[in-house]
Amino acid sequence: MTKGLPNISEAEWEVMKVLWKHGPQTANQVIETIQKQAEWKPKTIRTLLDRLTKKKVVGVNTDKKVYVFFSLYSEEECKKAEAQSFIKKIYGGALKPMLIQFIEDDSLTKEEIEELRTILDQKENKK
Repeated sequence: MTKGLPNISEAEWEVMKVLWKHGPQTANQVIETIQKQAEWKPKTIRTLLDRLTKKKVVGVNTDKKVYVFFSLYSEEECKKAEAQSFIKKIYGGALKPMLIQFIEDDSLTKEEIEELRTILDQKENKK
């Protein structure tokens, strides 16, 4: 992960998605939203919120009677950190081998290949 941003587990990502999408929420609101998608027990969700708070990925507003949880990092910051962690762990930090593997994958559509070309052309023109 990037400096200052701890590793987030797969289950914790689900809690973060709720906070990013719906903004600051009480524990009960987070529980209600997640239970619409998954059969998690309220205690499990509260534990995940506690973990994220201890990791300083989620903040808590304790000014009111009911605690309100909010993300301390944007979704983009977390995605970037997770991608960097993945590249470091799987590809030793080298981006090129990962890109080659994905580009050589037969499942890319013609449209996806064109989109990749456009992105690479734009990147090259910026230099």
